[in-house]
Amino acid sequence: MKAYKKQQNRNGGFTLLELILVMVILSTVLAMAAPSLRGFFGSRKTHDTATQILALTQFARSQAISEGIIYRLNFDTRERTYWLTAQKSGTFEMLGTEFGQIFTLPSDIVLELKGADEEDDDIFLIFTPQGTVTAGTIRLIDRRGLALEVTCPTVTESFYIIECEYSNGKYISKHNG
Repeated sequence: MKAYKKQQNRNGGFTLLELILVMVILSTVLAMAAPSLRGFFGSRKTHDTATQILALTQFARSQAISEGIIYRLNFDTRERTYWLTAQKSGTFEMLGTEFGQIFTLPSDIVLELKGADEEDDDIFLIFTPQGTVTAGTIRLIDRRGLALEVTCPTVTESFYIIECEYSNGKYISKHNG
């Protein structure tokens, strides 16, 4: 009877050696997975930034139509910022909403603009009360070379996001080939 009781108490938990062994195995697996997770989080920044810019374009277009005024999505490539303004009393003013704040690009993302309007040192996309927009492309490239474009091919379409890949010295849409 005593031998049975000793055996039962011994199987009730883990030894310190077993716990240390499990921790060593977990640490090894996590150390091997960490480099690939770093790339995942970097690409999330690019997707999040593209989604944020897309939301600003959708907001600007709907507000321009509903308020009957011109909106602009402005870019400062030196400061790596972008923000919305609306034309009031002949000048473009910052918005007093959450969409009117100045957004900053993450440090490891490169911004390229194609088709944007320029006036003096200002670079922007225009959203008119008639529902037309500047047909342009905002390309975001992360440090691994992943490129996402927030693009609008014609003045009557809405902006949308496409993923691109680098081939033969240029970025092409993965969907269109």
